[in-house]
Amino acid sequence: MEKINISPEIKALIFDCDGTLADTMALHWEAWHAMLAFYDKKLDDNYLDTMRGVPTNLMVQRINRDFGWNLDPEEFSKEKEERFVAILDRVKSIDPVFELALRHKNKLPMAVASGGERETVLATLKNIELGDFFDTVLTAADDVAPKPAPDIFLEAARRMQVAPENCLVLEDGEAGIQAAKDAGMHVFDVRPIINN
Repeated sequence: MEKINISPEIKALIFDCDGTLADTMALHWEAWHAMLAFYDKKLDDNYLDTMRGVPTNLMVQRINRDFGWNLDPEEFSKEKEERFVAILDRVKSIDPVFELALRHKNKLPMAVASGGERETVLATLKNIELGDFFDTVLTAADDVAPKPAPDIFLEAARRMQVAPENCLVLEDGEAGIQAAKDAGMHVFDVRPIINN
């Protein structure tokens, strides 16, 4: 297992949840495909992957634009989350990222910044034994612009009282990586270490 090392100028860690701390993406796509099948629709994982980290209702809005569909973003999102939560007991942590969080507990302030629904993110963290672990948890329920806007990361830094340039963001999605860069933060793309 590859170990993630951080440089001395890093004073806080900000983690994405899905696909970064928790290996949930296959479960999310399973719930997505079940919902699409319910509506007699299909999309491939590569298309869905382009929107990792984006809240479900915003993904549905983009899908409607791209394909001329009329799915109800709020209803779809609610039902998709219910399907996801029903299989969430199968979630596992992503070991190198999980280990990094454990190594820095009580050493650095840490936050989660996720485009997921609050209840789902909290349930995911609990299932991977990181419930009540982080100093702050920001989700789609918070009044900040979602990724790829930098707002969710900037708000996490503000709550931890750490300058953006001293924060390291761990991410697995293009939207989150762009958001972290635009926030002026250091970024670690976890995909190479979890896909090797």
